[in-house]
Amino acid sequence: MSTVRQQVHPEVGLTAQEQMYLLYDVKVECHQNISTHNPADDLCAPGWDGLICWPQGSTGALTKVPCPSYIYDFNHQGHAYRKCDVNGSWVSVEGLNRTWSNYSDCLKFLLPGQEEEKQDFFDRLYVMYTVGYALSFISLLGAFVIIGYFRRLHCTRNYIHMHLFVSFMLRAVSIFVKDKVVHTNGGLQEFDTALMDNYKTISAMPLDNSQFVGCKITVLLFIYFLATNYYWILVEGLYLHSLIFMAFYSDTKYLWGFTLIGWGVPALFVAAWAVVRATLADARCWELSAGNIKWIYQVPILTAIGWPSDFLVYSIPVPAP
Repeated sequence: MSTVRQQVHPEVGLTAQEQMYLLYDVKVECHQNISTHNPADDLCAPGWDGLICWPQGSTGALTKVPCPSYIYDFNHQGHAYRKCDVNGSWVSVEGLNRTWSNYSDCLKFLLPGQEEEKQDFFDRLYVMYTVGYALSFISLLGAFVIIGYFRRLHCTRNYIHMHLFVSFMLRAVSIFVKDKVVHTNGGLQEFDTALMDNYKTISAMPLDNSQFVGCKITVLLFIYFLATNYYWILVEGLYLHSLIFMAFYSDTKYLWGFTLIGWGVPALFVAAWAVVRATLADARCWELSAGNIKWIYQVPILTAIGWPSDFLVYSIPVPAP
């Protein structure tokens, strides 16, 4: 059986998303290697335990493999161990239906309490952005009600402001829903469980993603409302430009066109991203990065950010010296 490639140098940092995708790639490669291997009857069979692709084990002997370099936090100079008994079976943990593996050498660089400190940091960060988005939502809702209630404030400019407020409020709501659906309802746990399953129950084929339809829609809406924020800011700039240079056009016609830009254009490229993601990288809830696919919606967003500044630079006439 060919050895699973070591894909990451120890000194190179990884995001959580990159780590999960890398681990999944190694798992698939391991299963492909196992499927082409003919195990001997008197040896312990090779297999995947969720972290390492174990080779065949000799009966009555301890099998030693290097700690995988594709796990960033491991001690990459250490080794992991398994024991093959005299019957040609891997030694199991008493009371659990799981093969015994010793990773203590791989974990020696992890300081006690380090994981608790990380969790505490992310818990505090979660509270901070939740409170921030909640205050933003309440403030924007108040501004929306005030503009909508007083008829004197009804004009094209304020209608555009109201659309912008709504887009930011929907973004806040989508973040709250995404946190609840993606992280609380077990998406990560289900994926981790699949990684830990052994070769007899999980094939090398991609995971069944039908159970993730709801959270995919949640992530898709979050990206859409994120994009509409920037496009309604662009509309604000376009409207200002129209007031300066094209004041003789109808405000009503402008409002319909601006509405199509603010809500319609993001729908086009976010839908294109969803199609490509579903075709090429249909993994889990789509909340993890999938390489260059993200540029399908990030490039239009960057374009919307840069467009208003172009108007200011090139459209405003400069007096002759």
